[in-house]
This record gives sequence, C-alpha cells and structure tokens, in this order.
Amino acid sequence: MQKELKIIFNTIPNYAALDETEKKLFDAAKKIREIAYAPYSNFQVGCAMLLENGEIVTGSNQENAAYPSGLCAERTTIFWVGANYPDVKIKKLFVIGAPKDAISSTPIPPCGSCRQSILEYESKQAETIEIYFASLDGEIYKTRSIRDLLPFSFDASYL
Repeated sequence: MQKELKIIFNTIPNYAALDETEKKLFDAAKKIREIAYAPYSNFQVGCAMLLENGEIVTGSNQENAAYPSGLCAERTTIFWVGANYPDVKIKKLFVIGAPKDAISSTPIPPCGSCRQSILEYESKQAETIEIYFASLDGEIYKTRSIRDLLPFSFDASYL
C-alpha cells in the first residue's frame, strides 16, 4: 500500500512582507551570517532565535579543515541557547544561507542534523518552534514546527 505525505508550509514573498518581529530576526540572521567562518565551502549561514523572554540570540556556521568537526549555524545557536538559557523556550528560529559572494533567491532549509537538534529542543520544551528559512533575497518559507520538515522524526519517546 502506498501512502502520501504532505508537508505544510507558508511562503512569504519577500522581506517587505515580514512583520516587525520577523524583520528583526531576518536582520539578525543576515548580520551574523556575514561573519560566519566558512573558508572551505564559502557558504555562509546565519541563524537568529527569538526566546520567550524577548531576547534574540544569533549564531553562524563554523567550519573546520576536518569537516565533521565544524558546526552549522542552527546548532551553534541552539546549543548556546540550551547552555545559557536552559529553561527559556525558543519561539522562532530564522536561518539565512547563501554563497559568500553571491545572492541566491532559493530559501536554504536546515540540514538533517540541524533538524534533529531542533526537534530535541522542541520536544524538551513541549512547544513548537516556528521555523523560517530564506536566502538573502526573495521568497521566505515558514513552518509551524520542525516536525513539518522532519515528518518521520525520532525523539525520546522511542527510547
């Protein structure tokens, strides 16, 4: 028997269509992206998270010559939040990625490892995290939860 799985997400046409909070997150992710350490891939990613206390926390990808030793922007940010704000919920996550010297209009989603890490924190706080992903210019995608991007997810309930 074959079944179909649909993913629900919203599209936002461009930066101008974002609300004020979303613009702050976009701007913060864009700014931190500029100082990403990406000498090998030259693909810079920035992440901004809105916490329930109103604070915005940012992070960028950090590469390493031993490739598995680097870390994506989303995990850099979420692990820092987990270490420094262990009891504060994450409300929104905004990620922007693009090649260093190019403007792309393709929204850049979190990789599989980042999706799994975001799922861990979403499960821990028992509340969804809105996920936005974008490039520097163009359409922005928004999901209500990481589970929309990771429908067959593995969490602690299986252990």
